[in-house]
Amino acid sequence: MTSLSIADVLAAATRIRPFIHRTPVMTSEQLDARLGAHVFFKCENLQKTGSFKARGAHNAVYSLTDAEAATGVVTHSSGNHAGALARAAQRRGIPCAVIMPANASAVKKAAVASYGATIIECEPTLSAREAAAAKVLAATHGTLVHPYDDCRVVAGQGTAALELLEGYPDLDLLLTPVGGGGLLAGSALTAKSMNRKVRVIGVEPALADDTFRSYHGTTRVVINSSATIADGLRGSIGERNLELLRKHVDDVVTVSEAEIIDATRFLWERMKIVVEPSSAVPLAALLNGKVPVAGLKVGIILSGGNVDLDALPWVHAPR
Repeated sequence: MTSLSIADVLAAATRIRPFIHRTPVMTSEQLDARLGAHVFFKCENLQKTGSFKARGAHNAVYSLTDAEAATGVVTHSSGNHAGALARAAQRRGIPCAVIMPANASAVKKAAVASYGATIIECEPTLSAREAAAAKVLAATHGTLVHPYDDCRVVAGQGTAALELLEGYPDLDLLLTPVGGGGLLAGSALTAKSMNRKVRVIGVEPALADDTFRSYHGTTRVVINSSATIADGLRGSIGERNLELLRKHVDDVVTVSEAEIIDATRFLWERMKIVVEPSSAVPLAALLNGKVPVAGLKVGIILSGGNVDLDALPWVHAPR
């Protein structure tokens, strides 16, 4: 059983405080009127490195002993965790190697390179990513910092929900996107520890519904690859995280590609918030009635804003 508690999240909050932003919370009167609810967006798209991943990455890197840090860190990631870990390693002055799928966002690859990490490309499958990471680890004897299936990472991600609930302790509902489950697991653990009455729901693309099927089924489902436009949510649910989800999460729902695109555009046009499609997945659930929210106070964590401006999601995306 995964050993992780609110004490780990609180320790992470203290550890990473010098390295991250306490991101703002935004609201929309138009959206509230449309839904008959009060929705509070925790803007992790404005976080260092452009996503909530900075939290978990910095907690993991600064949890290492000096001896562990000396051999560097290794990860595999489609983008946001890669950039976050590269930046955390740069700040600590240690080597970082990142396995990235060949179809990862050019913007995210450029960010990783700018932080001084070594990029190794691989085929866009989970098995290829893991195999490449194992090869690098064998050569460098570095420390693997998994993008989501790592207690240090999960504890760090939970600090976003910690900040949101410190400001809005009476939330009825908290929604996050879910890919590998680090953000959802950390948020659910934190929320339930601070307010047992808050319901926590994960939202996932229907084209990458491994968490939905794992949560509602009896066994963990792994998807080797996915074509969802929400590229940050293509990872399969982590084993540790699935345990935490089954303990602390109230439901997992899915949304279509068209719904994700429409929600992304709403955030850009109506709220003037630059987000990547992965961030808009929870809002897509609300806009399309997947989660009833009338009369409720709802928190949403906007996970990131690393968008390739030459490939905006509503220009050439499938409908």
